[in-house]
Amino acid sequence: MSPENPRRWQNWAGNQQATPRRAVTPRTAADVADAVRSAADDGLTVRMTGTGHSFTGAAVAEGVLLRPTALTAVRSVDTATGLVTVEAGLPLHALNRLLDEHGLALANMGDIQEQTVAGALQTATHGTGRDAAGLASQVAALELVLADGSTVTCSPDERPELFDAARAGLGALGIVTAITWRTVPAFVLRAQEQPMKWDEVLSRVDEFDAANEHFEFYWFPHTEGCLTKRNNRVEGPPKPVSRFRYWLDDQFLSNTVFGAVNQVTHLAPATTPVVNRVSAKALGARTYSDTSYKVFTSPRTVRFKEQEYAIPREELVPALRELRALFARRDWRISFPIEVRLLPEEDAWLSMAHGRRSAFIAVHVYHRDAHEDYFRGVEELLTSVGGRPHWGKLHTRDASYLEKVYPRFADFRALRDELDPDRRFANPYTRQVFGD
Repeated sequence: MSPENPRRWQNWAGNQQATPRRAVTPRTAADVADAVRSAADDGLTVRMTGTGHSFTGAAVAEGVLLRPTALTAVRSVDTATGLVTVEAGLPLHALNRLLDEHGLALANMGDIQEQTVAGALQTATHGTGRDAAGLASQVAALELVLADGSTVTCSPDERPELFDAARAGLGALGIVTAITWRTVPAFVLRAQEQPMKWDEVLSRVDEFDAANEHFEFYWFPHTEGCLTKRNNRVEGPPKPVSRFRYWLDDQFLSNTVFGAVNQVTHLAPATTPVVNRVSAKALGARTYSDTSYKVFTSPRTVRFKEQEYAIPREELVPALRELRALFARRDWRISFPIEVRLLPEEDAWLSMAHGRRSAFIAVHVYHRDAHEDYFRGVEELLTSVGGRPHWGKLHTRDASYLEKVYPRFADFRALRDELDPDRRFANPYTRQVFGD
């Protein structure tokens, strides 16, 4: 391990920057522990980054920045139990390939696979699912370096409270150095993508949720158009889209053309409703099957900023109707579709779905567009029904609000006081959400 010259750090969207006092690339958990002890000696805070896919300042480092790019070892793969232990810096796409090679898979995933495993876990990354929950519910054990430089392991049987708190801990309890995943046998998903009108989707959302293992949909603002996605397990070999269709739909149309469209609407916002109506009418149906992670995830090259809230499942349809009414009342010109996902309840203390079946509403803007008024309006709506913000996506909530919507929030803060009284792992974002 060798200290490196400080340099400016920036996240993927470009809306978060930092210039730490020093940056270090640890190769082992022992290196991480050394870096934490050294930071303590110098009175500095410590944060480990991931790949910068959080829109909040979760990864911003003021004192010591730890880069996880060398902390990527595969420690063990047990195909009999499905338990797989990897180090914190391994990207999700590398984990997916590793699991597939051993006939294993994660039961559920989010939309992208570029994040590090620890970064995705610490911000409670999730996908959509009737029965299969987010990443925090697929972990069997964690290894962390605590503020005193000690390395500990936690699981349901060993330090269970730390395990329940740290699975979605924002790096505030310790630096995750390794994760043991509880995987499932590899499976094939059949994807059905179908355009549908707004009224039909809202009238059938309960039906779609009950009948499908993974259901989500996108609404194109300023239009009646939605795109529904239903993913279910099937037997037999994958029948993926052709290479040309994949390039056309997922690379060219969804990224290249969509990027050009956003450049147009950025320069001429008044064209957005017309552009969205054209886009909604151009939506086509497709059905294919493929290895699970290839269906769960898709490439994202158009940069954006995002806000997402988890609300009680029963509030979904009323909230969506009110959101659409907001578009009618406000002068918003939004080119990005609004994403809706569903998840069963989880037990990690700071999972957005903790203790309740949840619906997730995500709003996006092009990275060069102003987001403040739009996100503020959506946030006011969703917090009025007890919404919980995604830890890695933009929001303005602080500890006084969060303690009201997370039943174990006070327990988390008490554990943080015990493990990190000097706030070795603090940064401006953790001070916002935890109150100090």
